[in-house]
Formats: sequence, structure tokens, C-alpha cells
Amino acid sequence: MIKLVLALAIVCAALASGAPASAGTPVTLRPEPASGAAITLGDLFDGAGPAARVVVGNGAPAGLNAVLDAGAVQQVAHINGLDWANPKGVRRIIVHGGAVATEAVPATAAAKTVDVLTYARNLAAGEVIQPADLTYAKVPVFQAPQDAPRDAAEIIGKAARRPLRSGTVVAALDVTVAQVIKRDDMIDVAFHAEGMTLTLQGKALGGAAIGETLNVMNLNSKKVIQAVAVGPDQAVVGPEAEQIKSAGLPAGIQYAANR
Repeated sequence: MIKLVLALAIVCAALASGAPASAGTPVTLRPEPASGAAITLGDLFDGAGPAARVVVGNGAPAGLNAVLDAGAVQQVAHINGLDWANPKGVRRIIVHGGAVATEAVPATAAAKTVDVLTYARNLAAGEVIQPADLTYAKVPVFQAPQDAPRDAAEIIGKAARRPLRSGTVVAALDVTVAQVIKRDDMIDVAFHAEGMTLTLQGKALGGAAIGETLNVMNLNSKKVIQAVAVGPDQAVVGPEAEQIKSAGLPAGIQYAANR
């Protein structure tokens, strides 16, 4: 089973037995990091030097992606003497899976299993899926749902529609876009135009994910207006709202290794 979580226990063991790289060595994140069975600092960064062999996580099967938390990776790099400034504010690092060595098995048996995403822990309805909540596992082909996502990035950042059990194969119908505004929340509604900004506080009359429209009651006038959600308890009206709606921006949060 190939986990997406950072293997901190492995890193700690490596630190206890080996010397770290020179302190403060600046490194750069590779644009398209890839790895095999184990993800190392050398897979992620150019110029990792002696720290290149330090393992920070387990890779995904060939053709799939593993997702690492950028902040945790930065800490591991720092502990091992590498300085990654993260100038682009990367939140998630997507590592492309490479050729993973496996034990030889009869062809008839291998043809009956497939690598799929499963839940690494029990999740309650409404919980937002994080990288550590997903893991790859081999299951019989008949157990893989037709809408099973191949890439963890398709699920991370979305919310569970219902309680989900650890070990269950992930299906697209399990999740929905996470709401950043919930009904009855007190939210800030902003209007931006020609260098002018006006902000009012209102009461959300429904829930919304990023990019979705919702009705908001102006607490002063009691009038109901339509706004577009742009973040937790944040919405906009006016030209900015119209631009978001016309652009058809995705409601979910997306992560990329080079952004």
C-alpha cells in the first residue's frame, strides 16, 4: 500500500543515523517532480547534495500522482540543511509516479487487480479531504467503481457527502465541492470598481463554494442581493462577480506543483 502522507518516521530514523546536508544550502523545486517507490529530497529539489537520498514520502504507482504538503516538505528540507524559500507560495507538491518495482506474480493474478485510491481513515460527512486522508492500494478489478478517480488531486480539497470508512475505494460520487460559506454565516461582501472598494456585512441565506452564487441579506437595509463566493465568509458583487461567473471558474481548490 502506497501512502501519500510524508514518512516522518522514516525521516527521523535517517536523521538519527546519517549526517544532514550543509546548513542553509539554497535549493529550487523541480518543475515536474517525479519518483519511483520512494520520494526523496533529490526527486523534489535541484542542488540537494548529500541530502538528496533523504526519503520524504512514498510515491504513487506509475501513471498516477502523489500529493505532498509543501509546508511539511519545507520543514524536512530545513532539518536536513536545505533552504527552500518557496517564492511562489506552493501549497501542494504533485509528484508524478514512475516505475515502481513489484514482486513477480503470475500474469493471470496480476490482471485481476488494479491500483486505486482508498481512504486512509474514517471521515465524517462534510469533512474536507486532505492528502493524508488518501492512500493507494491494490484491489480486485471488480471492486473498483467506474468513477474511481486515478489522480489524488481530483479529490483533495473536496468534502465528503456522507460518512466514509477507512479502506473503502474512493469514488467520485463520495465527494462534493467544499463550501466556504454556509447558511446563516455572517460574511463580508465587497464591491470593487475603478480603484474604489466598498464593503458591507451580510447574512448568507444559503451555502456556496468558491465561484458559486448565493443570496445575501444586507443587515442594514434588509434587502437581499446576489453575490459570488471567493473565500471563507468572503463574497463579491459588481464587475468582479460578473467576471467570475462569465469565466466559469472552477468551484474547487486546485493544486499544481509549479504554481
